[in-house]
Amino acid sequence: MKKEDIPQDKSSLGEKGMKELCYAVGEDGKYDTGLSTGWEPKTIALDLTMEDILKRAAIAKEEVLAGKKSPIYYFMIFSKMDLGILSGYMGMAKWRIKCHFKPRRFKKIKHTTLEQYADVFDIDVNQLINFNE
Repeated sequence: MKKEDIPQDKSSLGEKGMKELCYAVGEDGKYDTGLSTGWEPKTIALDLTMEDILKRAAIAKEEVLAGKKSPIYYFMIFSKMDLGILSGYMGMAKWRIKCHFKPRRFKKIKHTTLEQYADVFDIDVNQLINFNE
């Protein structure tokens, strides 16, 4: 794409006065950077993705409140993570995190491990222990 063809469509970025850095071919034929306020197809894709994440988070919240899953499961989804990503941040095996999704196992987690989860989710440990989203 040429520098003058960088999309400048309406998006949530533009509404906030922000711009996204893009690479494009300059007049000299070499790659250069330019700023974009948005690109409609990308905005649509991101909006659909966020809608899906919010639906999944609502289902996870119901499962936690029903006692089927632990708050760790909800916050993983709400934080836009999957099991692999959470495993990487925690430095913990996936199977162990899956065990922590179970409410009875969640109650037995050491406080230091709960603090580590809270740090990963960027929440207070009390939000994790006393889930009432």
